[in-house]
Formats: sequence, C-alpha cells, structure tokens
Amino acid sequence: MIMKENLNKIVLSKELSNKLGYSVQYSKKLINDFIDILSLQIKTGHKPTLINLGSFKLISKRERMGRDPKTKKKYKISSRKSISFYAAKKLQRKINL
Repeated sequence: MIMKENLNKIVLSKELSNKLGYSVQYSKKLINDFIDILSLQIKTGHKPTLINLGSFKLISKRERMGRDPKTKKKYKISSRKSISFYAAKKLQRKINL
C-alpha cells in the first residue's frame, strides 16, 4: 500500500476498515481507545512496549533559556514532559530494506 497523503487517524481507520471488514466508525473507536490506553500507561509511569514496533517512554525536560532567531530576544522555556519513541530492531530492518 503506497499512500499519497499523510497517515492520520482518518486514513488509518479507513485502511483498518478495509483490511478487517469493520465499519469506519468502529475502526476510529478502536484507534481512539488504543491511544487512550497508551496515553494512560505512559502517564502513570509505565514504558509500553509493542513487540516488533517499539517502545514509548516519558521524559522530563528541564526549564531552559531559548532565543528567538528572528529578533535574538531571549526567553524562558518552561519545564515540560515529552514522549520518546524507540523503534524496534525489526521495524528498523523493514524500513531500511
């Protein structure tokens, strides 16, 4: 399957619907539920690992000074949490074929 558009929830739900025979609405619900479960696992400190896909990890970024490249004005970037994804070796091999 070669796609001409970006992969988003709508495109993914249509592909899932075509492949599995579910309705598009049910496919959207599956995707949203999956994202909710994954988000909750990450938020509670777990490191979800999807075999042959990769793993997710919550990282904390410290407060730091930033600079607007246009105006050269300095400003403070507040501390925040971010999600890091590490691709599985099998996925990396598939991509690098």
